[in-house]
Amino acid sequence: MARLPRYSIVNQPQHIIQQGRDGQQVFFEEQDYQYFHDCLDAAAYNYRLRVHAYVLMPDHVHMLATPASTGSISRTIQSIGRNYVQYFNECYQGSGTLWEGRYRATVLDGRNYLLTCSRYIELNPVRNHLVDKPGDYRWSSYAHNARRKTDEMISPAREYQRLGVDDKERARAYRSLFKQKIGDAQAQEITEATLKGWVLGDARFARKIETLSGRRATQLPKGRPKGS
Repeated sequence: MARLPRYSIVNQPQHIIQQGRDGQQVFFEEQDYQYFHDCLDAAAYNYRLRVHAYVLMPDHVHMLATPASTGSISRTIQSIGRNYVQYFNECYQGSGTLWEGRYRATVLDGRNYLLTCSRYIELNPVRNHLVDKPGDYRWSSYAHNARRKTDEMISPAREYQRLGVDDKERARAYRSLFKQKIGDAQAQEITEATLKGWVLGDARFARKIETLSGRRATQLPKGRPKGS
């Protein structure tokens, strides 16, 4: 089955996943994480991709970001691919492709999903039993969004800015959101929608995205269509 084209809708937030080929590890040392972070920071700036949240896991990467141009996401990922893969292969005597094919991404309704998706991303190390609390994991945006530790790469989304009148109030309100558990079903919904390219939003939002993108935004009903 042919893959659906990626979404290229300006100013619409997307959840992005990039996985290591065959589940292989893509980060080993602290310097690996730092180099990737620097590559992402530079590429996002150059290609006008506003990054709201991220986590660098040992074998994959999550980002929540809003493109300011139609090529913001693809060019950012391509730039990271060139620079980080070269670095990785030189450090670990590797060759060829590091990542598993195409990156996966989907658009989401910012008003209803952005802060939930941001927490989903920053809780990834907890779900994968790497740490007990999101603040214990260094390579994510949690320290910036929840603790006001500056990460120049992060651009606050409108929904985040609405949490308070200043940075201190926003961080406190954002931390309080983590008291609300993201259930397994909701986490699975975000994961599957991203991997399959189905929008995260209600039917009205899906229709809007289909009009803007010219492609299906939701899965077709299962089974054969009923006869007239």
